Amino acid sequence: MQKLLKSYRHTKAACYLGYVTQAAVNNFAPLLFLIFQDLLGVSLPQLTALIAVNFGVQLGADVFASFFADKIGYRACMVAAHLFAAAGFAGFALLPRIMPPFAGLLIAAILCACGGGLIEVVVSPTVEACPTKNKSAEMSLLHSFYCWGSVAVIALSSLFLLIFGRENWPILAAIWAALPLVNALYFCFVPIAPLNGGGESMPKKSLLKSGSLWLFVALILTAGAAEISMSQWAPAFAERGLGVSKTVGDLAGPCLFAALMGAARVLYSTLGKRLPLKACLFGSSVLCIACYLVAGLASLPALALAGCALCGFSVGILWPGVFSLAAERMPAGGTAMFAILAVAGDLGGLCGPTTVGALSDALGGNLQSGLLVGLIFPVVFTFCILLLSLRERPRR
Repeated sequence: MQKLLKSYRHTKAACYLGYVTQAAVNNFAPLLFLIFQDLLGVSLPQLTALIAVNFGVQLGADVFASFFADKIGYRACMVAAHLFAAAGFAGFALLPRIMPPFAGLLIAAILCACGGGLIEVVVSPTVEACPTKNKSAEMSLLHSFYCWGSVAVIALSSLFLLIFGRENWPILAAIWAALPLVNALYFCFVPIAPLNGGGESMPKKSLLKSGSLWLFVALILTAGAAEISMSQWAPAFAERGLGVSKTVGDLAGPCLFAALMGAARVLYSTLGKRLPLKACLFGSSVLCIACYLVAGLASLPALALAGCALCGFSVGILWPGVFSLAAERMPAGGTAMFAILAVAGDLGGLCGPTTVGALSDALGGNLQSGLLVGLIFPVVFTFCILLLSLRERPRR
């Protein structure tokens, strides 16, 4: 079978499915937050803890992968990542029934997060190593599958719950476990090329001393925080904060958010050769600031939902754009650089929504006011991209 899958098209296809798996890891539980509250008695601080654990464990997996991915091999890492994710989805279905519900959800979230963290570190360098010409376009297309995965998870899960009822959510979790199981098998047979063509990567000490690296770290951290803060809390905000039904809220808020984010990434992958990446990143971050203002201040539910959704387009190229810039500016960064950026991105994914959730709880459960706090993340990103442009401006 390995001979039949010798084309790198299969490698990229497996990586695309890997990002769909990570989208399921990050979006499945938030869709069920209010179900967890109503049916399992889980509190808002406990829901915030689930988000923190998800991205905190992903961060730990990123750190682990930065030291061992090259030694273990990308194939083994990807297979293990998908098996962890499958175990996590199965855990969501089973564990709350056989132990205290929050403890069961916590264990399942940890297993999923181990898989999601490993996928995040390894999937980008795996595609970067494939023999393709336009690397930034390939990276943007790769990351778009996270968005299409989010759309699929939100839309199909919402449809399932609408047809079969909220009480059957454990069956839905078991169904989603099949995706990472199948892709784990796929990764056993696809070809995987060495990063940098097998050449030497920059020593970790030299990498950590690079000022450019830390600027990219700040960019990816704030990009992750801006994206995840909105996507994680949009489902609960739409239903509880704006008073719309769960199905309408999920489809008009986070589902449209993910669709527009994917559209931005596909658009850049198509037009990327003609558009300067840094200018696109700057414009996107300014649009993101506007979206957070609308979502956090609008009194009309339709307008607030529009702010949530359009935020997806605004953050679309932030994450893959930073990865592409870093790979272009620091080509010898190797796996360690991708892992450090993944750690920073997951740190943003941890700090952003946790901050929004904690402040919302402090404000009496007002998620709209909490989302307004998220404005700081695109503001800092805008400042950092301007600083990067100034650093790279030729001196006269």
